[in-house]
Amino acid sequence: MPFAMPSWIRHQPMVEPIECELPPPGLDDNTGDLDRLVRDLKRRGFSPLQVHPSRINHLVRQMRQGRFKVTAVLGWHLCHWELMEVFAGFEKRPLLGFAVDLGSSRLVFYLLDLRTGKLLAEDSVPNPQVAHGEDILTRLLFARKASNLRLLQRLLLDAFNRTMHQMLKDIGFSHLDVYALAVAGNTTMSHFLMGLDPTNICKEPYIPAVNRFPLCHAVDLKLAAHPQALLYLLPNVGAYFGGDLIADILAVGLHRREELSILVDVGTNAEIVLGNRDWLIACAGAAGPALEGGVVERGMMAVPGAIDRVRIDRDSLEPSYHVLGEEKAAGICGSGLIDLIAEMFMSGILTVQGKINRKMRSPRIVDTADGPAYVVARGAETIDGQDLLISEIDIGIFLKSKAAMYTILTLITGKVGLSFCDLKRFYVTGAFGNYIDPSMAIKIGMLPDLPLETYQGLGDTVGCGAAMALLDRTVLQDIERVCDQITYVELNVNMELMNEFRGALFIPHTDLRLFPSVEIPETVFG
Repeated sequence: MPFAMPSWIRHQPMVEPIECELPPPGLDDNTGDLDRLVRDLKRRGFSPLQVHPSRINHLVRQMRQGRFKVTAVLGWHLCHWELMEVFAGFEKRPLLGFAVDLGSSRLVFYLLDLRTGKLLAEDSVPNPQVAHGEDILTRLLFARKASNLRLLQRLLLDAFNRTMHQMLKDIGFSHLDVYALAVAGNTTMSHFLMGLDPTNICKEPYIPAVNRFPLCHAVDLKLAAHPQALLYLLPNVGAYFGGDLIADILAVGLHRREELSILVDVGTNAEIVLGNRDWLIACAGAAGPALEGGVVERGMMAVPGAIDRVRIDRDSLEPSYHVLGEEKAAGICGSGLIDLIAEMFMSGILTVQGKINRKMRSPRIVDTADGPAYVVARGAETIDGQDLLISEIDIGIFLKSKAAMYTILTLITGKVGLSFCDLKRFYVTGAFGNYIDPSMAIKIGMLPDLPLETYQGLGDTVGCGAAMALLDRTVLQDIERVCDQITYVELNVNMELMNEFRGALFIPHTDLRLFPSVEIPETVFG
């Protein structure tokens, strides 16, 4: 499994198959067929129990066909059970669920066996909405027109159905074997999936249409699953704090830990949660795109072809690098950018202001139409045959994102009267967390100067959190508690942000006392 389930998770799936052998009706027991089954299930503790009126005829036919020896499929709705399906006889039919990481750039699907808790398959596909805006704000503006909102929803649902159908087909299952989906995405993506108007998310006071989504069925969205399959969309907390962050909190267990920890998820925004089992405070800020490699000219996501690690020889100023997929370089992702900026700074190529030091002699330092730049990879080493370089303009854009990150971290800890040294754990999640080198991020002043063992990079905690909701229904209560517990700070209207931001624009910072472990070359001041 690409993620490890926390030790406190128990196998209590959202959907349960229950074998029932009922006494047949007779003159001395005229209990209705369905009442007979409901009575037996309630005696076993499955109460309260609801049945959709449109399903009664089908359920009763199955009971009669099985001569009252049946397998009932029950789904948990947080406060009650639902009788979803009845099979004639005792059958070990497949009982499957999909956990989905609803990302703005990619959709990641995990197919789970709800009977055993095992991962059966996984797949990742591009988010088809990117054609109508690589960033969320562009899509929000596009969705102001009702027909465009319907288009964005249809693109998502079609991608869901194609991907799930193929995954099921590849291992010999039917869409009718799928009884639950747990989906976690940011607030805007969740609105797009449900076809909800997201207009007010991007304007003050930044209010979503809904934060806690009603549980619905696959048939409501025409999803390729059993018609009564439960669709659980993890709730939001704010306009820029969505169900993906709730999933992160669950996967890390932040809400159950006694020690003080901080969690950072870098995606469309940099989203941060600070706290422990007693309290949680959260915020989000626009630090994400450049740190994902999405703003600099040759930036890209952490996919094959992306440079993800860079080192520069201190004497020759020649770089060495690693490319994901072990192929020619197509661009550079966020972790590669962090390494590159840190190495350029520690080699004296960059000044504390983020300017290329023209006093350094190297054929890698070149003049371009956009000003001075550093050549990371020669044309012979790249997919398009063009030099892959980073310009001062790229560096300036990146430093704004790194400054925003450090500023947000400073503000969120300061809000509760803490300093960075009070943190016992610092979690970095998502694709960014898979590749980031904390020591490099500290050198450029993006992350606080803490002992390296404090930092822990994690993989797809969003998918993990969604899977946890499927495999242990008590997690739904944890989610409710987390949503009630979080204090969300809206930094978009926080004037403190700019005051802290200016100092963090420098490498590593204007206040060097904040980064005592960083050995700064003398040349970077010239």
